[in-house]
Amino acid sequence: MNQFKEILLNLDSKQHFAYAFIRIFLGVVLFIRGWVLVSDPDAIIALVGEQKLHIWFSYLTIGHLLGGLSLALGLFTRIGALLQIPILITAVFFIHAQQEIMTGNQSLELASLVLFLLVIILFYGSGRLSLDIYFHI
Repeated sequence: MNQFKEILLNLDSKQHFAYAFIRIFLGVVLFIRGWVLVSDPDAIIALVGEQKLHIWFSYLTIGHLLGGLSLALGLFTRIGALLQIPILITAVFFIHAQQEIMTGNQSLELASLVLFLLVIILFYGSGRLSLDIYFHI
């Protein structure tokens, strides 16, 4: 039992790693999402539903690519989160708003979770394990 408590105390002292892992994972996933959208423009059309919104498509892909990379590296992290937030607000409140909660699709829940994490990162920054801290940004 004492060994278990020691492990927990050791993990508690390294909570900054957990925050960094969440930020990095979120950044990589958003970067991959942007890469998928760049490599398959029809995916954006299927996602949004109209071909008339070319500026929105460009912002969506560039925002995911640059914002995701920024989050993953921890460099200009708040700017990267800020790039993503309008995309996720649109996804949560306009695209997935018609869906019911807890359906098999779960797009609303996942988009809401990503939006929530991005707002946390926007307010609290990149954390101790980031290039922002290394370069004093």
